[in-house]
Amino acid sequence: MSDLETQKRPSVFARKDVKQTVYLWVIFTAIIGYVSATVQARSMGASASETMSTTIHMIRVFTWVVAPVAGLIAAMAATTLIAKMHFGDTPPDEADHQIRNSPRATSTWLIVSSLLCLFAVVWGTIVLQRDNAAILDPAAMNVNVTGQQWVWNFDYVDNGTVRSADLYLPVNKPVVFHVTSKDVIHSFWIVQMGIKIDANPGYVTETSVTPNKIGIFDIRCAELCGLYHAFMQTKVHVVSQADYAAWIKSQGGQA
Repeated sequence: MSDLETQKRPSVFARKDVKQTVYLWVIFTAIIGYVSATVQARSMGASASETMSTTIHMIRVFTWVVAPVAGLIAAMAATTLIAKMHFGDTPPDEADHQIRNSPRATSTWLIVSSLLCLFAVVWGTIVLQRDNAAILDPAAMNVNVTGQQWVWNFDYVDNGTVRSADLYLPVNKPVVFHVTSKDVIHSFWIVQMGIKIDANPGYVTETSVTPNKIGIFDIRCAELCGLYHAFMQTKVHVVSQADYAAWIKSQGGQA
């Protein structure tokens, strides 16, 4: 190709399909970011712990960070679907700007995707460490959680020999859960508090949370564990410190 032909060749971004893709990219990014970050977060309900609030915030941020990637893929797919059909054994004339042959585009994609992964790993690690800080807190209360087909049992080891099928916790008090199973693998999930951890037979896993809202919330098994898995759920009652002490005494324990 001569220098004159190269100079007359229009820019890739001047092409109709490229412009269309860019416009759709902006639109899809906004839609995906809003729907996934806002609607999804609202559907999770009100949080009952700082851990859940942090999780919802992290979902919003991560969604907006990756929305341009999802938006670009959706825009390219839409442009391809609505483009004019081409028939024949040879590619259309406008197909000579294949982006896969561009070293600049490839390098940009690798750098951006690597930075996004690094951001997710670093921030996620920091959040996990902060959420589990109560495990090392000497003032935290301890509760042994035992799963078996298809019930949960809770032992309040700091308050004597007290066991219950519903979980009772005082508000604004850090708690460490020591979780295990008697038969198969279960998953201990306090929905509105944003904690979930496997209950493995013969092994104890630990997680922690500080409930910050008085109320009754859901506990479910999040691991398929047999025929009645869907019914392996109970409630957590978050009460004041005085009400918790009264409940412990009513169960024969020491507050």
